[in-house]
Amino acid sequence: MAETARLNVDGKDLELPVLKGTIGPDVIDIGKLYAQSGAFTFDPGFTSTASCKSTITYIDGDEGVLLYRGYPIEQLAMEGDFLESCYLLLYGELPTAAQFEVFKRNITRHTMVHEQMTRFYQGFRRDAHPMSVMVAVVGAMSAFYHDSLDINDPRQREIAAHRMIAKMPTIAAMAYKYHVGQPFVYPRNDLSYAANFLHMCFAVPCEEYKVHPALARAMDRIFTLHADHEQNASTSTVRLAGSSGANPFACIAAGIACLWGPAHGGANEAALKMLEEIGSVDKIPAFIEKVKDKNSNVRLMGFGHRVYKNYDPRAKILQASAHEVFEALGVKDDPLLDVARALEKVALSDEYFIQRKLYPNVDFYSGIILRAMGFPTSMFTVLFALARTVGWISQWKEMIDDPAQKIGRPRQLYVGPAKREYVPVAKR
Repeated sequence: MAETARLNVDGKDLELPVLKGTIGPDVIDIGKLYAQSGAFTFDPGFTSTASCKSTITYIDGDEGVLLYRGYPIEQLAMEGDFLESCYLLLYGELPTAAQFEVFKRNITRHTMVHEQMTRFYQGFRRDAHPMSVMVAVVGAMSAFYHDSLDINDPRQREIAAHRMIAKMPTIAAMAYKYHVGQPFVYPRNDLSYAANFLHMCFAVPCEEYKVHPALARAMDRIFTLHADHEQNASTSTVRLAGSSGANPFACIAAGIACLWGPAHGGANEAALKMLEEIGSVDKIPAFIEKVKDKNSNVRLMGFGHRVYKNYDPRAKILQASAHEVFEALGVKDDPLLDVARALEKVALSDEYFIQRKLYPNVDFYSGIILRAMGFPTSMFTVLFALARTVGWISQWKEMIDDPAQKIGRPRQLYVGPAKREYVPVAKR
């Protein structure tokens, strides 16, 4: 017999089905609540609401667990590579060697963008934020790739997915090059996904540039760790936009716009700005006191997480990668990195932060790694969008295939004026 939850609303006894997932908490199905009781639920931020069924990503915030299709993020990031995780997220299983070769070839040989798209960049001011460029250029892809806009055609959906994964590094690198006033560098098919991106960002036509293997490895891990994260704000935005039947490029552009917010994708940029404001190790004690003062409005950025109430599993991996990058670059006397290391030590040993479970999160470590690599803070969220594209497109594809999917239409608790009569302006 199926389990149910009992609810009494205005004297009406209701029985609501209880749904069980593979792992994780049970979910009460309230789909017929309004029809049976005339009442809605109230859940600001949808923090207690499951908006869909999904087979892609699982998070246990209390235990600090992140799984892609059942595989622990630690194993995928440390033992595999980003494109392998892309295949897994898109198709549900890890590829065989033969499948992986075909997939890598498809992605590698679609990294160039239509040459006319390069002209878009010239329409922006040089000081435009790269994320504003990303939103516009990705949205404009629908004007160039007409043969992958039919969302009812599985083959066109797959082509759109491959194009998005393949071309996003090129679009992002071009946004960076335009931002710093350098010529675009075209993709190279002989480099790995991460190495190719770094080459497009930091090579210049006048001299040879070789990507350091440690930097390519760290970049690949950052991509893998950010590839998907369940029904967060930007993923929910992609699904909501997709529920209307919008084309995939428009949906991903909507996700990028949402990710731009400082409370979401901009968190690593905010964490680095915090380190810059602290300035030096000797100022950390005074900063920590302000953080502990409830009246100061000073927040500790890059620590704690909305979902994880334990150590962010992604942060553990990037902590090790950070030290590898510093060693590869010979970074020893960087004041900002000294502040980061000292602040990390304080947060992991101070009872105030331990009790509140304010552990360093993925944004803290990704920010200092990207800065060490040479990226300006304005590019941090762009790299996040690049990595998250495969998660967005996987979630979008799953939504399209879901027979229970409906156009998103949240309800509200209306607290405005009651019905009132119009009075002509001469009588007011």
